[in-house]
Amino acid sequence: MKRRLVLKLGLLGGAVGLARPARAAGVHLRGTGDLGLIVERAGGSLGLIDTTARSLLTRIQGLGDLSHASIVYGRSERYGYVFGRDGGLTKVDLLEQRVAKRIVQAGNAIGGAISDDGRLIAVSNYKPGGVRVFDADTLAPVADIPAVGAGGDRSKVVGLVDAPGRRFVFTLYDAGEIWIADLSGEAPRLTKFRDIGALPYDALITGDGRHYIAGLFGEDGLVHLDLWAERPAPRRILDGYGRGETKLPVYKMPHLEGWARAGDRLLLPAVGRHELLALDATRFEEVGRIPVHGQPIFAVARPDGRQAWVNFAHPRNDTVQIVDVPSLEVVHELKPGPAVLHMEFTPRGHEVWVSVRDADRVDVYDTKSFEKRAELALRKPSGIFLTARAHRMGL
Repeated sequence: MKRRLVLKLGLLGGAVGLARPARAAGVHLRGTGDLGLIVERAGGSLGLIDTTARSLLTRIQGLGDLSHASIVYGRSERYGYVFGRDGGLTKVDLLEQRVAKRIVQAGNAIGGAISDDGRLIAVSNYKPGGVRVFDADTLAPVADIPAVGAGGDRSKVVGLVDAPGRRFVFTLYDAGEIWIADLSGEAPRLTKFRDIGALPYDALITGDGRHYIAGLFGEDGLVHLDLWAERPAPRRILDGYGRGETKLPVYKMPHLEGWARAGDRLLLPAVGRHELLALDATRFEEVGRIPVHGQPIFAVARPDGRQAWVNFAHPRNDTVQIVDVPSLEVVHELKPGPAVLHMEFTPRGHEVWVSVRDADRVDVYDTKSFEKRAELALRKPSGIFLTARAHRMGL
């Protein structure tokens, strides 16, 4: 009898512990894992999307000049941080579907990053050249790092990425330098690498936080920095990959954050060429070239690494090609429409979202069958940023 009473009381206690308060009328609970933001560059607005429903939930207005905007997410995926070309830094609340806070921190900005602990937002600036760092919660200023190169002049900053240990890595375009800013202490500690090459125009960091690679516009090659080395030192890779061939006019610079890491290979756009370069991802030596439709801008790997989807610069920017990574061959081609600007895979890669700016449309494709699953009307869409980026380094 006593045992039955104890069991009944235990079950009752469990039921009481699991009891939930009544939900307030009108409150809609939802997660953030299937949300994303799409930049509407012409109107200074964002489209908030639901990738499961393939739908546009709402439009968030008032974000200034978004002509070259990018977005990072905090660890909770609730807040997106938008970097505008006008120097605006905007914190967007995806659940309340509104601008939470906005500041204008510079005259001309080109992107940013969030620290590995999610507490710091860094912005790379053209004017004034340098990096400014802000508290992710309040957007209060934390640090100002002027990008003054060895020659004494201030430089534009590009290729800003997050690295492990509350660090940011970036390049000085005019000065030809790579800097590491360590913000784990009271004040930034800077490590500077001089004379890396002429006009480093963009850069990436691999997903494990080890390899930082900067592309050079003023020279034919790239620069590699191993951040795991006891004493990191920049070294040239793919030096002279276009040697002996007539250079084509460059209509748009490739975005190196779109380089595809797929298994033991890296696929990257060749500057001013109708090719992708394939590198061994450990030795950083060329292992092949892939002829493609035009000058590639993004070469984005499907999450499983089997495919890379590639878009192109004007005037051949109506096309997307799909490369099979094991064979290094183009296996399919799509014609979404004029000015395909960006592509973003769902977290496990079953679908890809493609912005078609001049058709005022975003398309959703199945990555196995290549069939179009949905179309969404947006105003001059460009960058597509899903919340899964919150948990990936360099994005």
